[in-house]
Amino acid sequence: QLPPGLYKKVLVILHDSVLPYMNEPTLMMDFLTVAYGIGGAISLLALNGLFILIHQHNLEYPDFYKKLYSLLDPSIYHVKYRARFFHLTDLFLSSSHLPAYLVAAFIKRLSRLALTAPPEALLMIVPFICNLFRRHPACRVLVHRPGGPADMSEDPYIMEEEEPSESRALESSLWEIQSLQNHYHPDVAKAAAVLNQSLSEMEDDISGLLELSAYELFDKEVKKKAADVPLEFEQVRGLFGKKNDIFAEHFSLD
Repeated sequence: QLPPGLYKKVLVILHDSVLPYMNEPTLMMDFLTVAYGIGGAISLLALNGLFILIHQHNLEYPDFYKKLYSLLDPSIYHVKYRARFFHLTDLFLSSSHLPAYLVAAFIKRLSRLALTAPPEALLMIVPFICNLFRRHPACRVLVHRPGGPADMSEDPYIMEEEEPSESRALESSLWEIQSLQNHYHPDVAKAAAVLNQSLSEMEDDISGLLELSAYELFDKEVKKKAADVPLEFEQVRGLFGKKNDIFAEHFSLD
């Protein structure tokens, strides 16, 4: 049993500074699977090493997608390892042979968590979800289901279910993305509105969006050249616009 801090230091460098130089990388299987089962940031960091062992060394991990699904919680949109996590999740969900119920569960859970995500994360996750629809056309029923649930209480999707196959995601619809079409940030609303149209066959490149920060988003808005907009002006007569309000007796605008 190692301290969490040591786990993080090791796992950050393991995939590129240790595994490539080992004669038998499979010796790290037990360590990585135990780390992956701990949860939180340690599980996210273990993904890199696990991916190498699964992809290149035939590691069998029967509950891999179930565990990956359980890692999807509100913190994934805020942790500093967000870019690495979604890059690897994109790789794990790239196979066209994955069952529709599994991909639909990931789409639905990501969409539900997106309701409380910051704008910089939403600008990445909406194209991410669109790419999943392109790879798995059977999941498009989530977008094009007539008479879907009118509100959250009628949604058949079970958010608390740990097993993707039991979450009933394929019976649901993406009302969450429709909600994002009314988001306060115009770029997010525009990105979410893409699902109202036919998706192109070409996947969106999300590599440049994975590390998008709130500072970059704010800086981009500040540097926009805004056109002059004529506004109606009415001179203020009191502190809150009323001539004889009680505040005008105690406060002055001079």
